[in-house]
Amino acid sequence: MDARTRPLTVQALMVRDGAVMPIGPADVAEFDGPGFVWLHAEGVGHGETMDLPGYVPPLAANALVASETRPRCDEVEDAALINLRGTAADTMQDSDGLVSIRMWVEGRRVTSVSRHPLAALGKVEAALRAGRITDGGDFVSALAQAISVQLDPQVAELGDALDDCEGMLDGGNIYELRRMIARIRSQAIVLRRFVAPDRDALAAMAQLEFDWISKDDRLHLREAADRFARMAEELEAVRERAALLHEQLTDLRAEMIDQRSLAIAVTAFIFLPLTFVTGLLGMNVVGIPFADHPWAFWGVVAFCGLIGLAVMAWFAWKRWLDA
Repeated sequence: MDARTRPLTVQALMVRDGAVMPIGPADVAEFDGPGFVWLHAEGVGHGETMDLPGYVPPLAANALVASETRPRCDEVEDAALINLRGTAADTMQDSDGLVSIRMWVEGRRVTSVSRHPLAALGKVEAALRAGRITDGGDFVSALAQAISVQLDPQVAELGDALDDCEGMLDGGNIYELRRMIARIRSQAIVLRRFVAPDRDALAAMAQLEFDWISKDDRLHLREAADRFARMAEELEAVRERAALLHEQLTDLRAEMIDQRSLAIAVTAFIFLPLTFVTGLLGMNVVGIPFADHPWAFWGVVAFCGLIGLAVMAWFAWKRWLDA
């Protein structure tokens, strides 16, 4: 099914005493522990509407269902509103391939909303069922780790692709290389647009003074933020290298045009006096010298050859042929 026509789906999971069980979305609002619950809505924004539970403040509810978002982290009373961007689970046409997930995070409850399936949620759900997630801090740190780990190879592939373009610079098709480099640069710009804010959002999350964010959670959040920072630096390097390669290709193309123009000019300059001689002797008038002599044709050919050699020797003396 196309992601643009995906229906709204809502699911809720509860973790209690090491067991994971589904619960009704309406029961999440009444949950007061012990344990941990996760409510996730997917498909919001494609002609669907969703009434978020009453425990989500109106300001946060508007942010969760907004059509356009960027990574951020805000502290609201005793909870956190955090948006992240990660790799999509399905191929998305006419998109940057990244999915926004918006979360209202409390100690014992996480409410998340996304338009499209997020690839990292599969790992988070597996960690939840394995008993490694027991509160909101564990959930966000696990999600941040999963998103950063999945994005890392994608960023590395851009650098590798640019390395291949550098290797093809001397003997490759210049026009195809320009298209490849422009595509890589465009992807790097799009990814960096969200990777850098992801880093800032996680760094801000690690600074929040909540009891449910443990020391290990803060370490994992900082580790993910550091990975995003490294990816942002690599994307910036890819963008700068792509711009440099584009300039080299432009210079190479200009050099090729200059060489071809020089070859055309040299050829034209050689044949210019020859054209004058043959045009002069080819006039249909009385009085052409040596017109009745049998050796006249070969004499003109030899004379033209001498002119051509003289012009070539002059070019060699001027070092024009070395360009």
